[in-house]
Amino acid sequence: MTGEPADGRNSSDPLEPLRTDLASVSDAVRNADADAFVAVGDRFAADHRYLTRFAGPDRASALVVVPGRAVLCAPALFGEQAEREFVESARLDDGGDGPGFHDGIVRSVRTDGVGGHAGERAAAAVDELIDGAETDGDGETGETNERTLLVPASIPHDAAVYLQRAGNALQSTDAVTTARARKTSDELDRLRRVQRATAAGMARAETVLAESKAASRSEAEATESADCGPSHEPLRWNGGSLTTERLRREVNATLAARGVRDAGNTVIGAGSSAADLHYVGDDPIRAGETVLLDVSPRGPDGYYGDMTRTFVVDGDGGWERRAYVAVEAAREAALAEIEPGVTAATVHAEAAAELAAYGFDPNATEGAAGFTHGTGHGVGVSLHEPPSLSGGTELKPGHVVTVEPGVYDPAIGGVRLEDLVAVTEDGYELLAEYPFGIVPQKR
Repeated sequence: MTGEPADGRNSSDPLEPLRTDLASVSDAVRNADADAFVAVGDRFAADHRYLTRFAGPDRASALVVVPGRAVLCAPALFGEQAEREFVESARLDDGGDGPGFHDGIVRSVRTDGVGGHAGERAAAAVDELIDGAETDGDGETGETNERTLLVPASIPHDAAVYLQRAGNALQSTDAVTTARARKTSDELDRLRRVQRATAAGMARAETVLAESKAASRSEAEATESADCGPSHEPLRWNGGSLTTERLRREVNATLAARGVRDAGNTVIGAGSSAADLHYVGDDPIRAGETVLLDVSPRGPDGYYGDMTRTFVVDGDGGWERRAYVAVEAAREAALAEIEPGVTAATVHAEAAAELAAYGFDPNATEGAAGFTHGTGHGVGVSLHEPPSLSGGTELKPGHVVTVEPGVYDPAIGGVRLEDLVAVTEDGYELLAEYPFGIVPQKR
């Protein structure tokens, strides 16, 4: 287990072209005795981005795959980019017999018929790939024979309607979900890089908290709101009040300097808002209260990082200390279970049992005190994707999951600790390491 790449690469090394193996999709078409696979989406659609590695624009494109061939129907003015990202990045020099492709699937791009809906263009491409049928200006063909098309569950409804109107029957497939769940070495490289940037953002937040001081009584009285009790003094940093939004901006600036985007995913809660799993509001940060930071930026080729730590400035060693010890023990118990062949639910069960041993409800409902969520989830080109660590999936090498036990009390706060791990042949790898400790330190 290590936070460094097993092959010795580091964040300053150039990235290799990211390629998706479309052979599994081609095989799914054959195995289902279907005619083609079709996916439609823009650069924000995770399945489509994964399949094509095409990064723009926000207008939909369509991917059609038949056994041995794949066509990307790209929007006008994006043909060159599509050629570069979808076709050229997948090419190999096959030893002198002509240009080949890494997965044996011959790729091409078409931008004709760009005035129509992506679903129309996909239907026309299906006809062309299967039997070379000529289409009229509206994307209609003279053929009415129904074909069977495999589609991911993520296909937009309007695209599905166009495909059906063109005489195609649609059949859902999990081929894309299955392929996305197990990461390649190049995908792991991206995940390591963004997770290291995530750790840098966390270090900035911890340093700011370590440098902050409780306000004096006069300062606290000047800023105290009518509905806030006097038991925990507000923190001040660098000449001003420290709030969750101010701390969030410090984190996000560090992420940007590392070349990743916060993507609106820098969750920071303090006191009672630390019990809100996805708090992005603006609260004062006070001495003696939990400060929960969940940082999940988007990095190279759209891959996400994910890390959570919890700190308390000038704590009194009460509920938050007991909760921290319990969550840290639950994290270790969960990690000890991760290896190929173990079911995801087993990992969750071990974390929950550890929290129960410390007196916390391991099955609390949302808004109640205790452990209110699963132990983790998959991470890739989506922040949340399979496998979930509360299901029956058998862990396999290449799965990348978070391990993030936590306990919460809406009246007090919350404690969560989260790391991103890859399942390896003999255990797991932490994709970036970051220290633990409830008392913030300068990093």
